[in-house]
Amino acid sequence: MVSFILCLIALADLAHSARVAEVVGAETPPPAIVIGFVGGFVRRDAMAHSEVQVAAHLRRDYPSGVYAQVFENRHRETARAEIVRLVDVNHDGTLSNEEKRQARILLYGHSWGASEVVVLARELESAGIPVLLTIQVDSIAKPGENDGLIPANVSEAANFYQADGLVRGQRQIRAADPSRTHILGNFLFDYKANPIDCKEYPWYDRFFMRSHIEIECDPKVWNQVESLIRVRLSSQRP
Repeated sequence: MVSFILCLIALADLAHSARVAEVVGAETPPPAIVIGFVGGFVRRDAMAHSEVQVAAHLRRDYPSGVYAQVFENRHRETARAEIVRLVDVNHDGTLSNEEKRQARILLYGHSWGASEVVVLARELESAGIPVLLTIQVDSIAKPGENDGLIPANVSEAANFYQADGLVRGQRQIRAADPSRTHILGNFLFDYKANPIDCKEYPWYDRFFMRSHIEIECDPKVWNQVESLIRVRLSSQRP
């Protein structure tokens, strides 16, 4: 009889501990999640590229409370899985409505990477996960992708593009639901009169995709990208 009572007490303690862990997990907000995508066949650790530099700056200046990482554009599924893992703060394998509500996600990318930003945002919409901000820089849609229509789970979206050369970015993004998504702007940059020296990039990129590469290494563009991200990180701090 005594053993039976002790067993019941032990089970009650375990149940209580599980409830406490669940409550604590629910009350612990996930980090702000900043995901960048590089374009073309660029490696995620290629520091010459502005997308990679932005993430490095954020990791340096936000040592806690912010997760900033860059992925190759062909690894969107990996990025999505990482987002889900981070949003699932109690690690039970299921995203609750509260966990989704607390998600703070910002996405940015260049070229094919910018197109993946929109596709990933759309996938997160299907999962009921909100996105604070998407930023596209000279977005080039992959076959079968629509990089011009921003899904309704995105609060704000910005588009930077150039319109010269063989490779030209998406000129205009629009909101699927303007009542839920604010388009910050479609910002045109022209490098004919003010060329940018991208000497760290391969010669063939600079020759065949000159303007497309110039906007990627233009500090004016990426200072704006980084500023948009930082403002929202500061305003969204718990």
